[in-house]
Amino acid sequence: MAPKQPQSPPWHVMAALDPPGAASLAGLPPAPSDAGCFAFWDEYAMLPHIREHSLAVARVATTLALAARRAGLPVDVQLVRASALLHDIAKTYTIHHGGNHSQLGGAWMQERTGNPVLAMGIVHHVHWPWPVDVRGHFLPMAIIYGDKRVRHDCVVTLDERFEDLYARYGSTPYIRDRLAESKQQSLDIESALGQALGMNLHEHPFDSGRLVERA
Repeated sequence: MAPKQPQSPPWHVMAALDPPGAASLAGLPPAPSDAGCFAFWDEYAMLPHIREHSLAVARVATTLALAARRAGLPVDVQLVRASALLHDIAKTYTIHHGGNHSQLGGAWMQERTGNPVLAMGIVHHVHWPWPVDVRGHFLPMAIIYGDKRVRHDCVVTLDERFEDLYARYGSTPYIRDRLAESKQQSLDIESALGQALGMNLHEHPFDSGRLVERA
């Protein structure tokens, strides 16, 4: 039986999102709606636990995007949210067939949506290869940070998230070194986001706990 289609969560922040079909950045296609993202999930057979993780990451990223708008940054909230919902769109495929899920997912969504900014958040949600720049590249910063604050479908601190990553994947010195680099970058992004948004993000709960209630 196919996984139950998730409903758009009744979060109070949803009322502040850009309406479906609103223009994103000048000259770019609009961000897909939540329903459009869920349709991609079905089309690419996303596993249920990855759907729950993606919803949680989207909740963190949406909170950050709304705070950025309040701080005067020119942020398309639905574009950030859609990129977060789709950041693991290729994860199911790569579990079964191998490959780099961030690069593959970014390529898929660039082709399907025509929006390179949305695709950038997917491609770089594991690692950002340039200097941290929250104002110049808010969307990928929000997706990276959201992903690093969610363990499975629960919001945790960066320390807790990386403890889990070390335990699950840190089998070689090379992998542990890469995880250490990723943790430092995540800490840098946390600091930069906090300064830009006027928020203390270190232990911000983002309404922590299980974020998706199942029927």
